[in-house]
Amino acid sequence: MKVVPDAAQLEAAIAQAGSEAKAAFGDDTVYMEKYLGDPRHIEFQIFGDGRGNAIHVGERDCSLQRRHQKVLEEAPSPVISHAQREEMGMLVAQAMADMGYRGAGTIEFLYENGQFYFIEMNTRLQVEHPVTEAITGLDLVREQIRIADGLPLSVKQEDLEFRGHAIECRINAEDPATFAPSPGVVTHYHPPGGMHVRVDSGLYSGYRIPPYYDSMIAKLIVYGRDREGCIRRLKRALEEFVVTGVKTTIPLHQKLVDDPEFLAGDYTIKWLEQWLARDADA
Repeated sequence: MKVVPDAAQLEAAIAQAGSEAKAAFGDDTVYMEKYLGDPRHIEFQIFGDGRGNAIHVGERDCSLQRRHQKVLEEAPSPVISHAQREEMGMLVAQAMADMGYRGAGTIEFLYENGQFYFIEMNTRLQVEHPVTEAITGLDLVREQIRIADGLPLSVKQEDLEFRGHAIECRINAEDPATFAPSPGVVTHYHPPGGMHVRVDSGLYSGYRIPPYYDSMIAKLIVYGRDREGCIRRLKRALEEFVVTGVKTTIPLHQKLVDDPEFLAGDYTIKWLEQWLARDADA
């Protein structure tokens, strides 16, 4: 991908993009699309039963990213209104119904200046699906298995209610400052608990984290009646989360959830990397 800031650079950028594409994929076809300078990343969860029925299960805000990898996700988005959720949710659900889609799916958008721009569709559940489960009470894995078994959707759109707020922190075995991988033996593991606190992980004391795979070792999902309450519960859960023997990104999340701009929901896909750069310079 090449960003073209002005028309004078267009020809050179097309040639370079085509050359790289040819080397990588054997195809030098190039297409152009509008460049969005500072958008948010919003995705909608959908289900279709292959019988012309489809529902949306609300949106997730996945804008907190580093090198295009999501770090923290929340549902609902702090910036999407009820009217926008209804409009876009019904739009994507209708599209899935029209094509007879069967299964779980995630339709991803960039969002800037009140407009949605389609990125891609992933025909599966995603890492951050638990925040949607938290605010809807719907077991998304169960729903996916039901559909795969040939059963119809277990709920109708009008049956779904979106209540409260949920946030997921991806806990990685990485240095929280340099992001260098930190494989090794977990000497002590104590996950947080309590009402509306969920940890998805396979860790245990004595587990050896290998260096060969993705560095994510746990997901911390917290629910609250509103965003402020959710964040308060998240802060407590992060304080209780103990993983020793390897470095993790828990301290990064602790600093992140104290930042005034995060607390205000004022961030985009570029915000986290800029925040990390400011923190490194401090």
